[in-house]
Amino acid sequence: MKALLVNGLSRDLSGLALADIPQLERAEGEALVQVRAASLNYPDLLMTRGAYQFKPALPFVAGLEMAGEIVDADPISGFAPGDRVMGGAKTGAMAEYVALPISSLRRVPEGLSYAQAAAMGAAYHTAYVALVELGQLEPGQTVLVHGASGGVGLAACDLARALGARVIAATHRADKREALAAAARPEALILNSGRFREKVAELTGGRLCDLVFDPVGGDVFDESTRCVAFGGKLLVVGFVAGRIPEIAVNIPLIKGFSVVGVRAGEYARRFPERGQRIAEAIDRLASEGAITPHIDRILPLAAWREAFQAMERGEIIGKIVLEP
Repeated sequence: MKALLVNGLSRDLSGLALADIPQLERAEGEALVQVRAASLNYPDLLMTRGAYQFKPALPFVAGLEMAGEIVDADPISGFAPGDRVMGGAKTGAMAEYVALPISSLRRVPEGLSYAQAAAMGAAYHTAYVALVELGQLEPGQTVLVHGASGGVGLAACDLARALGARVIAATHRADKREALAAAARPEALILNSGRFREKVAELTGGRLCDLVFDPVGGDVFDESTRCVAFGGKLLVVGFVAGRIPEIAVNIPLIKGFSVVGVRAGEYARRFPERGQRIAEAIDRLASEGAITPHIDRILPLAAWREAFQAMERGEIIGKIVLEP
């Protein structure tokens, strides 16, 4: 079967190749799934460099998440051949077939295509854990979302809006403003380069933001500490900018806000019953049409290099999906 194999770690993707590997068979407690769509996530890119906290042994098949059809599963699992499922693990999704634990799969919500289902899992789970579980988002609150054109940022905009929040989307790319406004449909959109606190204050009548969702880090985090309302939360999701920022603890003390670390995957692993509840809530919102993953482009698996390079250059809005 065809699979995107990572044979070596590199910054120029030279360690990746589309390869023929032996056909998979499921183990006890697993299901064999024919992959119809696999979405690209930033950790996928980082893992090709050995720059992610999880470092799988080489060689490995790339891909965190996918959607497809059950080929084979134990009858007591509740799944049968032909069932439409979504899910994944830390690797393995970018292939024609994947064998996954039953516990890591769930049914594709009604109304979602395979591409949309593949694009929904990790991004919306991260957004939900950050905004709802840890941020305790309430209707009417104001949320500032950095990295809003990325898959996770756009999911945060979509989810926050669906839950009744006022969304301010932020990007550093002026050339993306029009497309991002159409995709995210925020109440306002700002550029988050330089000093953007004054613009946030203007948009909020000086009140600032109840929640700041930050997958960027670096200078964006530094300025965001000036954008959080008293009693608000600055949600640390990642460091796409490269620099891991630091903060003097007197700043959140004086301003009365919390800095909250978001490890969405670990959250679900430590609290599996909450993880199940989160998945059910996201699937319900998707079935109702309240949230819809935005797909920048769909490419064949053979065009994997184009997909990874587009993500690296920051060209995309939402998610790229690869179809085996």
